[in-house]
Amino acid sequence: MRSRIKYLNIILFTIIVSCNPVTQKEKFRSSIQIPARGNSWVTNDLSYNDKMISDSGIINWIDTSTIIRTYFRLEKTGLINIAIRAKVKSGKSRIICTLGEATKVISLSNEEFDTIYLGTFKIQKTGYQALKMKGLIRSGSSFADISDILISGEATGGKVQFVKDDFYWGRRGPSVHLSYEVPENTKDIVLFYNEITVPEGNDIMGSYFMADGFTDGYFGIQVNAPDERRILFSVWSPFKTDNPKDIPEDYRIKLLKKGVEVHAGEFGSEGSGGQSYKKFMWKTGTTYGFLLKGEPSVNNSTDYTACFFAPEVGRWQLIASFRRPKASNYLKNLYSFLENFWAETGYITRRGLYSNQWVCTKDNRWIELTSARFTADATAKKESRLDYSGGVEHGAFYLKNCGFFNDKTEINSVVSREKTGKQPELDIKGLK
Repeated sequence: MRSRIKYLNIILFTIIVSCNPVTQKEKFRSSIQIPARGNSWVTNDLSYNDKMISDSGIINWIDTSTIIRTYFRLEKTGLINIAIRAKVKSGKSRIICTLGEATKVISLSNEEFDTIYLGTFKIQKTGYQALKMKGLIRSGSSFADISDILISGEATGGKVQFVKDDFYWGRRGPSVHLSYEVPENTKDIVLFYNEITVPEGNDIMGSYFMADGFTDGYFGIQVNAPDERRILFSVWSPFKTDNPKDIPEDYRIKLLKKGVEVHAGEFGSEGSGGQSYKKFMWKTGTTYGFLLKGEPSVNNSTDYTACFFAPEVGRWQLIASFRRPKASNYLKNLYSFLENFWAETGYITRRGLYSNQWVCTKDNRWIELTSARFTADATAKKESRLDYSGGVEHGAFYLKNCGFFNDKTEINSVVSREKTGKQPELDIKGLK
């Protein structure tokens, strides 16, 4: 009888120890800490991101319909332990957490930040992982405030990638570019022609599909709101500042002319200069034409003019013409890019097709551009985000970013497309 009681006591002691939260915390003494503020999104309602993702992490979590996902990337499979640094303001909460096919339910009642163990999960595929959290029941004012996600275990034995700093840029996601290769000894490029098609479902809020980039500016289309899209053309001032009001008069970009219903003004924050845009509800699946002109002008200046072709309009439309002082140039360093300027949609993939690139020189010689170098920004280079790619698809270049996909393209890769031979039919004189 005594031996039986002793055996039962051993079993009871083992159960108590295995459930002791202090024991679970031992798994996280050398854990990797993932800041919620830079790696989490409310994915079922974009409008909640501003309210719930703050400098301190996840806050104001009150709705049972809210789905929060936190992303990180692993290069090894195996078991992974996951915990959160969390607290409730009052009362008790129950939260359901999912990673892959496994789901755990946890309870919280601590009113100070503490390490809350979610469980041990099995990672079966390398690459990006998404921890999904959803509130079930709460008696207090919110489900939880969460500052960090903690991970440890054999699956974290390799490289683990997530946004560690520069959270605004990290949440926006990596920007990707195509730098077009112009044949050697090509001089005095006056015109740069490009086409963009945004495939259906890729017109994500905050996207800028930039067609005609050059040393002094850029020209493309954006998704600004559910009911607003823009054709945007900007030229940087030679005076280096993020505040356009600081630009001396003789360094200012001068508007020469603008098209019908085009807004023209200044921009700042990422350099400063002249900006123009036209609100136009361009469509997915439709191919749009972009024509940029650049040539030397009076008093050591350069005139840049942007024109846009929409099949539904059936003619070229002037966006704007700007004069840039302090240098007299033709078009140089031609490129395209795809960026997300709205951090709230940094978890959604978007892709654009860039086709039929041509340049025309001062002596009216047209040259088709069929090779480009793929590059990405600092967010990609320091491996904060690796969801970026570019290449050739159906005879066109493509750029793709955001959404935590795994088929990334090597930065500085050179990609080439087949020639189309479809030289733009333009009245060059009519564009002056």
